[in-house]
Amino acid sequence: MSFCAALIQMCSSDDPSQNTVALCEALREAARQGADIALTPEVSNCVSTSSTHQRRVLALEAEDQTLMAVQQEAQALGLWVVVGSLALQSGDPDGRLANRSFLIDPDGEICARYDKIHMFDVQVSETETYRESAGFRPGEKAVLAPTPFATLGLSICYDLRFAYLYRALAQAGAEVLTIPSAFSPVTGAAHWETLLRARAIETGCFVLAPAQTGRHAASEGRARATHGHSMVIAPWGEVLLDMGKEPGVGLVEIDLAQVAEARGRVPSLFHDREFQPPESAQ
Repeated sequence: MSFCAALIQMCSSDDPSQNTVALCEALREAARQGADIALTPEVSNCVSTSSTHQRRVLALEAEDQTLMAVQQEAQALGLWVVVGSLALQSGDPDGRLANRSFLIDPDGEICARYDKIHMFDVQVSETETYRESAGFRPGEKAVLAPTPFATLGLSICYDLRFAYLYRALAQAGAEVLTIPSAFSPVTGAAHWETLLRARAIETGCFVLAPAQTGRHAASEGRARATHGHSMVIAPWGEVLLDMGKEPGVGLVEIDLAQVAEARGRVPSLFHDREFQPPESAQ
């Protein structure tokens, strides 16, 4: 009923080969510390604001060197891995990329894929604007990912603000929600922990949220900064891990009995009722 999860907190640059080296070393460290599963942040392979640079350095899934390297490490280490997401060429005619999460088993096989559904199109301050949909195409399907120790509900970053996704995942059988992220420092400071705890409490799930952190080196375009604070939240809402702002590996023992306990105490997942939506105020 329990397993050991390792969260990998990274400060990825816009150089996929450099990031791959750091990622593989972190996976080896997670295995050395006894992890059963390791989870990486959003866009583990490349943090970049330049579409020109992305088109030059990113690859299709079948050709992506970071994905291949993680598959090899998972097999060599006998480790389950959730690659929080990779930025990938999609082959779409409009040239937009995919922001894709992967579950990889200890044989190095891909067991599940999830493309980020909700696009981060926001203006968080006068100087910080994002239009993710201009460069990435949204996914359309929620994904459950079974493992021998828990059923995972996959998501990515901005999905966190859409509670209905997590309710659907939990009602379909998810016991653990993965929320890899590259959160803005502004929204991270204001909302990150609160939203993570809310999703755990609403669903009675564990939340595993590995994050990008720090200021990300960029050879082209505007350099990004991210919030860090990778977290593990228990189903009752307790913060079990907060990794602060430094890159590294953090481990937590996950006791799945707490899922049934939390849902038994407040079984709100099973109390849905049909209702008439309100009329528009316009």
